[in-house]
Amino acid sequence: MDVQMDDLDFTKVVTEDLISLDLKSTTKMGVIAELTNLLFVNGCVTDEAAFIEDVLYRESAGPTGLEKGIAIPHGKSDSVQKTSIAIGRTDKEIEWESLDGGPINIIILFAVKNIDKTTTHIKLLQKVAVLLADEEKIEKFQTLQTKREFIEIFAENN
Repeated sequence: MDVQMDDLDFTKVVTEDLISLDLKSTTKMGVIAELTNLLFVNGCVTDEAAFIEDVLYRESAGPTGLEKGIAIPHGKSDSVQKTSIAIGRTDKEIEWESLDGGPINIIILFAVKNIDKTTTHIKLLQKVAVLLADEEKIEKFQTLQTKREFIEIFAENN
């Protein structure tokens, strides 16, 4: 199901299958590849290498690391079958270009169909920005124990 701007609901773009609370990689490239693989095996991305290339292209335009250990890399790509969000958390902090200069351990990877790049993409970023402006929610991300808890926090923002 394609996501329409008027009825954008996080439960349509992120599911438990697109969340990993124990990413194994210890590098920026590694976690992007791990999350891209989640998108691929769940039918959201048709070509992992092409999508990663598009994410890295966006990364070259400026930092996607925010503050308090969170990064929001994203790729607008023809290889995206379904606009989605993959979320990952690592046990160890990863070096990442971030606004506060600190490492990250929570990655929210946006996979956006090129057809959605001006509407849905902006709407998703707005919703995530509102969510990440809430200090309490950011702290919860660090301690959540289940994928369902991540979904519930995202769904609160609808």
